[in-house]
Amino acid sequence: MDQEHISGDGEGAGRRRFLALATGAAATAAGLGAVAGCAGGDTGAADGAGPGESPEPSGPPQKEEGPHGFDVRAENARPGNADWQVTKAGPARAIEGFADRVSVLPGEPFGLHVSTTAPRFTVSAYRMGWYGGARARLVWRSEALPGVRQPDHTVDASTRTVRTRWARSTTVETKDWPEGCYLLRLDAQGGEGQRFVPVTVRSAATAGRTVVVNAVATWQAYNRWGGYGSYDGPSGGYASRSLAVTFDRPYEYDDGAGLFLVYEAPLLALAERLGIPLAYTTTTDLAREKRLLEGASAVLSLGHDEYWSPEQRAHVTAARDAGTNVAILGANCCYRRIRLEASELGPDRTVVCYKSSYEQDPGFKRGHPATVDFRSAPAADPESSLLGVIYDGYPVDAPYVVTNPGHWLFEGTGAKAGDSFPHLVGVEYDKVNTGFTTPRPIEILAHSPVVCEGRPSHQDTAYYTTPSGAGVFATGTMRWVEALDAKGDGRSGANHGLDARSGTLTTRVTENLLRTFAAGPAGRTHPAQDNVKSVYGGPGA
Repeated sequence: MDQEHISGDGEGAGRRRFLALATGAAATAAGLGAVAGCAGGDTGAADGAGPGESPEPSGPPQKEEGPHGFDVRAENARPGNADWQVTKAGPARAIEGFADRVSVLPGEPFGLHVSTTAPRFTVSAYRMGWYGGARARLVWRSEALPGVRQPDHTVDASTRTVRTRWARSTTVETKDWPEGCYLLRLDAQGGEGQRFVPVTVRSAATAGRTVVVNAVATWQAYNRWGGYGSYDGPSGGYASRSLAVTFDRPYEYDDGAGLFLVYEAPLLALAERLGIPLAYTTTTDLAREKRLLEGASAVLSLGHDEYWSPEQRAHVTAARDAGTNVAILGANCCYRRIRLEASELGPDRTVVCYKSSYEQDPGFKRGHPATVDFRSAPAADPESSLLGVIYDGYPVDAPYVVTNPGHWLFEGTGAKAGDSFPHLVGVEYDKVNTGFTTPRPIEILAHSPVVCEGRPSHQDTAYYTTPSGAGVFATGTMRWVEALDAKGDGRSGANHGLDARSGTLTTRVTENLLRTFAAGPAGRTHPAQDNVKSVYGGPGA
């Protein structure tokens, strides 16, 4: 497969719609059918239901400060609220909005910009986590606020960037809000519509903690609100795509949560259920704050984390080289090189990615790095030097095949060599390819045959260790986080047909990973044993 095809350039509309369907399915907790061949679309469902208590806000945690600054166990002992989901989306544009900050520190305010056809609306802030299976806790609810239909958006002629310029509807104070990942639910008066607005209450420091990173740049790249995203425009063609997208607009999908519910919420629930000491941040914060990861036990890239700035990559690499473990719980990670610029509402609110048109980028002409794929010229720097694996293709739907069952990550799974888990490889996948820069020693845990648009290949799950002691793990499949919620026999078609066996396997492996990575540099206790030659063979392995 040639480079242009692998990158998705030229087939952006299909790829973007693929993920749009995934998010819509998650919002309604109903999956679509599994991908057929290489022409399907990625879908997913996040199981948000569970036991809950009163829909009224519960009081502040009795114990917020622990040895790491925030006590996840104490927070998740609070009563949860099972009725947090968007269940009445209503007509298009009935109510929608966005926050003027992607993240805030606890106690910092942010503005909400809301457009609605209803005369009044309320805002309910849910902290997402485990909460006994409810997956959310209502932390704050507004009084009824006046609703207005905000002006139509405009489109910049040069970059095809959608701009809203909406007035601020209200200011939200976050006093007594614990750190974490939040969904703010907008409810139009009279049940006319509901939508989410995501925001992160980020951690000021991460020392001794496992860092959950919301992949907000990728959420925005796949957002097509206003008719344009980073893959296509109203015509559906790649040439009409936005060259820069902004956070100053709602998320297009039915629930408004971006890609959070599909690719991140299941992992967050598992980590909080385990009581792992966690910190919370976003990709834009990692790019901005050079020392944010100092002393962190581990950093987690979740299910779809494709768009990275050079600064973010440099900061994660530096953390790895200082002994911080890195987990890539998806595929196609760190693939697109972006630049963050200001919008009218503040810094780092515009994601610039010209891709194959990088020579037209005024920033590139001023000396900024080309916003093209990391592996591509100029200044090619393949993602494998950090991840160990490299993106290999899209779309696939294939069984996941265990090849190294004795590895510590498979402990307690009962997995045997050759065990196969249908549909767990998809929709994008990575592999170990020593034709690109590949850290050694590296162990391949799963080596799954795939066929991508007629091209035979393999998906790999891999683990490598570094001189600093850091361990780096990559699942090599985008469905890993979604699979954490897989149940039943898969015949319903939910979660791509993933069944409870896949859910059990991915959950146990992820538990082993989180506990070991939280304990410190994993390479010191679990050094990798290189097996590339035995898996792939050949003199270059």
